[in-house]
Parts: sequence; structure tokens; C-alpha cells
Amino acid sequence: FESYFSGNTIQICPVGALTSAAYRFRSRPFDLVSSPSVCEHCSGGCATRTDHRRGKVMRRLAAEDPEVNEEWICDKGRFGFRYAQQRDRLQTPLVRNAEGDLEPASWPEALQIAAQGLLASRGRTGVLTGGRLTVEDVYAYSKFARVALDTNDIDFRARVHSGEEADFLAARVAGVGRDLDGTGVTYTTLGKAPAVLLIGFESEEEAPGVFLRLRKAWRKHGQQVFSLATHATRGLQKAGGTLLPAAPGTETEWLDALTSGFGLDADGTRAAEALRAEGAVIVVGERLAAVAGGLTAAARAADATGARLVWIPRRAGERGAIEAGALPSLLPGGRPATDPRAREEVAAAWGIAELPHRYGRDTGQIVEAAVTGELQALLVAGVEIADLPDPARARAALAEAGFVVSLELRPGEVTRHADVVLPVAAVAEKPGAFLNWEGRVRFFEAALKPDQMTRRLAPSDARVLQMLADAMDVHLGLPDLRTARAELDRLGAWDGERAGASTQTAVPLPRPAAGEAVLAGHRLLLDHGLLQQGDTALAGTRHAAHARVSAATAAEAGVKDGDVLAVTGPAGSVELPLEVTEMPDRVVWLPLNSVGAGVASETGATPGALVRIGPATPAAEATEEVEA
Repeated sequence: FESYFSGNTIQICPVGALTSAAYRFRSRPFDLVSSPSVCEHCSGGCATRTDHRRGKVMRRLAAEDPEVNEEWICDKGRFGFRYAQQRDRLQTPLVRNAEGDLEPASWPEALQIAAQGLLASRGRTGVLTGGRLTVEDVYAYSKFARVALDTNDIDFRARVHSGEEADFLAARVAGVGRDLDGTGVTYTTLGKAPAVLLIGFESEEEAPGVFLRLRKAWRKHGQQVFSLATHATRGLQKAGGTLLPAAPGTETEWLDALTSGFGLDADGTRAAEALRAEGAVIVVGERLAAVAGGLTAAARAADATGARLVWIPRRAGERGAIEAGALPSLLPGGRPATDPRAREEVAAAWGIAELPHRYGRDTGQIVEAAVTGELQALLVAGVEIADLPDPARARAALAEAGFVVSLELRPGEVTRHADVVLPVAAVAEKPGAFLNWEGRVRFFEAALKPDQMTRRLAPSDARVLQMLADAMDVHLGLPDLRTARAELDRLGAWDGERAGASTQTAVPLPRPAAGEAVLAGHRLLLDHGLLQQGDTALAGTRHAAHARVSAATAAEAGVKDGDVLAVTGPAGSVELPLEVTEMPDRVVWLPLNSVGAGVASETGATPGALVRIGPATPAAEATEEVEA
């Protein structure tokens, strides 16, 4: 199927004639135990039903929730659960021996070694949590960083990020939401909006539930959708949207033009007028953090037009991480880490004398400090190195760090550098909650219980951190899930002065010459992500990876539609079939995690950077050049 939602036809088939290869002939419905659950793959918070037997998940179905996903889920949410059932799933802790090899260890032994290493680096340890954790788990990391490690060097953003984004999240996102302060954009208000502007966000690929609402709103009442992007994506076309063509880095200029109403073409003028209609919404995605001044301009546009502004990240745990304080500049509840009263409130709630008052480092700064030796240790939680803005630098940081502790489900790149590896539970194996992009709390219980498991059940991240704190002789005070929830609820939202939003402006844009292009791209819904591994049928439905350039750029580079295009950056090249597309000249678009180890790893370039483009060198010619 070409659709990301084809699995829904199986569930609604009235006679059961349609079945999935992932479930067919594996069990009978009356043999299954069904548990309410929440999808862990994006920030939508879709309600699901997990069917399991003898401690093993057999299938996942959409559950009905009229306010969120109605009765639909995407295929990634439906079929992407086998990652937790792979044979390489970590069963016991691992500790690096004197010969430099990882070997199995008991929990007491591994925790003691980890505690010794982290105590030796107290105050000089960086914490990278990633964006997939439940609210309770990421809150435990936030508290552990400040209480046990005496640091504000913690960041959940395992992706492109900026200081401007951190300021934006503190000023415009923290504490705002359906279950936080009762305000903010929801699925319902988004569906009723007369006009929606998307910036740095592709709904079908990055939050499929949002795409379904936009498409439904267009079909039901003619909602106008506009997108600042390089090209009209399939999702934009299916939602009846209008492209406002923007080369990477020009989003700030576009937003200022939409605000002022000057310098616009017909589509731009129509968008500027539509944004002033009552109920209009501006949606910004996490990718706008890569554009200097972009988030500042989006906030300015919302204030000027009266449109509502909402930030929609890609991963399920990112919204909750903000409220939990997994940012160097924020404490739980949106409290500024630099505010004395905010620190006093949190210190009193945690029963400690004081919190660290030093400015914290963000993900990029943590990586750099580990490379230079300013940080001696790293605590990493399920982060994929290929997701980071500079994977090569991140690998160097892991190699240079004196001590690395990793909490993860399955071995990855971090494992190869870790001194201690501690296994943790998958979403189906623990209770918890996600906070979706609306700020709506999505509670779920463990689908799989210890007495149902054929193997030992791993503890949650929060439980592992509690045991690690005990080994360090530090009082963390989070013995169970209820305690973590109650403590976070008692802290509540910050009622003091919010941090001011950044006033960063645009920077000069790169000027590509002939044979060069500005790199653009985003991740596809189905790509090489680790949480999609294990289901070959799901992998078979991935959309083919293509490079995209304009007709003029293709002619200039000496390639045509269907040719293999080579895109070369500082670290190397990727080669993909070319699809000539209507888009700005001297821009090349790539699917960021659908080729090799990822575009950033293969080329050393991220969106907004200059790359070289041209025909791919045939294998025979490349061999002759090497031999010569």
C-alpha cells in the first residue's frame, strides 16, 4: 500500500477477510489479553489497544478516542512494536572489563561500578535523555542530574537544536496545554481552524494524526492549509494545501513578509489574509530550530496576526521532557533554572539544601565539552547517534569521555563506547504517561506483567536511576511511579516571571554556485529508525528514497529525472535516484534517515549547509580511479 494508514482497513473489515502478515496465523482473538495503551512513536498520543499472549505482544490496534485519534492510527503505530522482541534485546547489565570488552554482570555489581564512575565525575557529567521517555522517566533523569550529579548539563534534544529554541520553549511552550493551564491548541481547535500555516513541519511524515485532522478539515469545511517548505509534499497535496516555496533559511524572511503583508505573491497574500481570520493557527515543528530567527519570527507573526501558535515535535517524549525540566535552562514545571526562587522551590520539594546554579550545557555543548575534556562522564538514555546534528563529533565525545553509562533496550552505537550498560523496560512493559503535543496527559498501564513474561522483566528508567542513586548513597526519593507523579504534581507550574523569548535575527544565507546546493530534508515516517526494526512487512511499505532538485538545478548539474544523483558533503557522499520537482533552484532535498547511516553521518552536512551535487560515478569508473 502507498498509504501510511492502510492497516486501518484490516481493523474495520466487517468479515475479517483482510489480515496482516504480522499477525496472520499467529493466534486466535479469544486467546489474547487486551490492554489499553498509548502509541510511543510520535507526539500525537494516539490511543491504542495492545493484544498479547504469554508475555508477548501479538498485535496492536487503534482504540477509540474522539478527542485525539478518533478511531485511526498510522501503520507505524500499528505494526511498529517488534523492536522490543528482537533477539539482541538486553537481558542483563553489561560492564567493560580490564581487556576492554563488555561482559554480563549482576545488577549490584553494575550499579556499584556505575556509581563509582559517576561520583568521581560529579559536577562534570552530561546527561543526554533523548525524546522517547515517559514523563515519569524523564523527570527522574532531571532530578538525578541535579541531585546526584550536581549539574544542569541535561538536554532531551537528540536532534538539531539551538539556544533560540530553548528560549522559545521556555517562553511559549512550557506550562501551556490542555491538561496544564487549560489553554493551547488541541486536535479539535486545529480541525476547526479556518487556516493553518505549517513551518518546519510535515504533518503526514512527522505527526500522522495531525495530518488526518487537517485533511478532514479541508474536506469538511474547506480549511486553508499553507506550508513554508521546499516543495509540495504528498501530505500537503492530500490536505488541499498551498505551498509557499522557501529555500532553507528563508523561513524568517517569509514570516516577516506574512506579518507585514509586503513583498508577497498571490499565494503569500492569500496566506497573510487567512492568518488574520479568527481561529487561525500557526504550527511550528522542531526543524525550525535550525533556522536562525525562525522561531522568533513565528512568535512575532502570531502576535501580529492574532493567530494561535503551537509547537509540534516529532517524538512522543519531547513535550513531557520540557515540563520535567530536561533542559539546561529549565527546572520542572517550566521554572527558569537561573531564577533563585525557582531553585529554592524545587530544592525544598526535593529535600536538598540547594540546586546547581551554574548555567547548563545543551546537547551540542555537552558533546563538545566531552570531546575537549571539560566533561568527564556521560549518562545516555537510548539516544541514536545518527539523530544528533553532528554524529561524527558525538562519536568522538563518546570515545573521549572518561566514563559512559548507557540505559537502553538494545545494543547501539552508544553501547560500543559504554563502560556500564543497564537494560530498561520497553513501553509495553511498564506503566507511565506521555504528554502529547496538545499538553494532554496520556496515561497507560503496563500491558505485560512480570508473571506473564518468559524472560526477566527489565526495570523502568526511573527505577534504574533510583537504584543507581542508592548505590551512590544519594537520596533520590523516587521508589515508584506514583511517587514520581505525585512529586511532579506537587511542584506544579511556575507562577513567576517567564523567561523572555529570544530576539535572534536571521543570518546571511549561503550562496551556492553552479554544482552546489543548499541541503534540505526531513525524516520520513518509515525509515531506518531503530524502533521500526523487526517487522519486515512494515519495512516493505517504506516509500522509496529519492533526492529532489528543480529542473533548472538538475540541468545545471548534468542530471535528469531518474538519474542517480550524488550529494557530497565534508564527510562523504550519498547517492539516490533523482526526482525532478518544482522547488527553489540550487536546493537539494533528501530523506534524512532513509539512506545508509543517515545523511548527517554519510555526508557530514545538515539542512542549511552547502553541498556539492552531480551525477553519481558509475561503480566501474570509481574502481578504475582507485586502481589508478
